Amino acid sequence: MSMSVREVLYRQLEPSAREAGLSFTNRCIACLIIFATLVAVFETEVTVRSLFPGFFLYAEIFFIALFSVEYIARLIAAGEQEKYAGFAGRIRYLFSKWSIIDLIAILPFILTLGGVNLVVVRLLKFLRLVRILRLGPFGAAWSIMGEAISRRKYELLLSLVVAGFLLVFSASFIYVAEAAAQPEEFGSIPRSLWWAVATLTTVGYGDVTPVTVMGRIFAGFAAAAGIGLVAMPTGVLAAAFSDAFQDRRNKMEAKGDSDRRF
Repeated sequence: MSMSVREVLYRQLEPSAREAGLSFTNRCIACLIIFATLVAVFETEVTVRSLFPGFFLYAEIFFIALFSVEYIARLIAAGEQEKYAGFAGRIRYLFSKWSIIDLIAILPFILTLGGVNLVVVRLLKFLRLVRILRLGPFGAAWSIMGEAISRRKYELLLSLVVAGFLLVFSASFIYVAEAAAQPEEFGSIPRSLWWAVATLTTVGYGDVTPVTVMGRIFAGFAAAAGIGLVAMPTGVLAAAFSDAFQDRRNKMEAKGDSDRRF
């Protein structure tokens, strides 16, 4: 029995419709997204734009046309899923996470007809890269990452609270130590927060540094504390990801054993 157009679109566009790997259509879409992102990157360079006048506008029209067709095709294919069946289901799909991301990637250009190329519009073009996460194994990895973060949300929240406390405490102490010597850089706690962020995250730009003895001594302790500040959430996430991937592997192995028995 021949498949309907909607069934064909669903099998080609919906990653969950395949047991493994990407469909040919989704592979083409992934390549197109990467190419469109590279074009958007080179568009920000004035020299490149001057060498190829008009190219980027026509390229954007080409990408928008293809992504618009894809968006409509996904809307049609969504009806194959029970939760998106019928008119009410299509409306529900329009407000789903991935549908909104797809729409944001094409809507700014359509609304401005390519006549406005503001910074915000340019940044929205890079949202297309996020769309790759829905394809094939990327979607599964995204799901595992969300599951891992959800499992350790309390530990991560604790890390966030500790980080916030250390930032405010460090900014307050360095303000007391350095405000008189460097009022421009450390004249208030909000100004001192920039130094605290750069120091505790171990970035250390060096654009703002303490000059007093007390300030330098405290900066040493803050830099040492910053190592633990970065290591704490990193360790929590590493353990969470390891557990989530191991659980997924165990489930796949259990499923394989079950299939072999039957």
